[in-house]
Amino acid sequence: MKDLFIVANWKAHKTREEALTWLVEVKNSYHETDSQNANKTVVVCPPYPLIPIVEDFIIKNASPLHVGSQDVSVFETGAYTGEVPATTLEKFVKFCIIGHSERRQHFSEGFEIFSEKVANALGANILPVFCVQNEDTQIPNGVTVVAYEPIAAIGTGNPETPEDAEQIAKSIKEKNPEVKYVLYGGSVTDQNVGSFVNLPNINGVLIGGGSLEASEFIKILQAC
Repeated sequence: MKDLFIVANWKAHKTREEALTWLVEVKNSYHETDSQNANKTVVVCPPYPLIPIVEDFIIKNASPLHVGSQDVSVFETGAYTGEVPATTLEKFVKFCIIGHSERRQHFSEGFEIFSEKVANALGANILPVFCVQNEDTQIPNGVTVVAYEPIAAIGTGNPETPEDAEQIAKSIKEKNPEVKYVLYGGSVTDQNVGSFVNLPNINGVLIGGGSLEASEFIKILQAC
């Protein structure tokens, strides 16, 4: 079996209580030692204030989940009110989403900023999951995990066809030799996830809305 990354992006959702309820439900259904889960790395990316809560739950309950961040500051430590630098995150997370389409759209971030964020994350031993919109999106040096998220598929209920996603994933790897894994993101459900992850060049999924309800996320894990 090939290695799969399944990344849950909660975006700006969930209270402390909702996060803990989600974690308990997923823990009771997902066990890394199960043979069907042996190849999966499952990452949960909550809003910043919930990261320590999620990490604490995972440690205390020996949960097989991993914690990720939805973003990281372009700055290092210093007088940058409201920013969260990689050196603050490194004790809590192993993964970090960088370059998400919503950062591009709502915050007008581009390649120069993303390159700094990737460098900061790698310097803190955090693995970037770098988001691209197509096969020609520029990818910073050092990125080994890419998430392909076509704009037309995000939150619309209209996913890319698996065949098209496979061709894009293959092209990304061919054009960027450092990239080892390409994930698919965009209206992922338990009904369609298998058609993506079973293809040779797709190494998992980045899930937004489909990760908010524990029951739906568990179905996606099982379908993988």
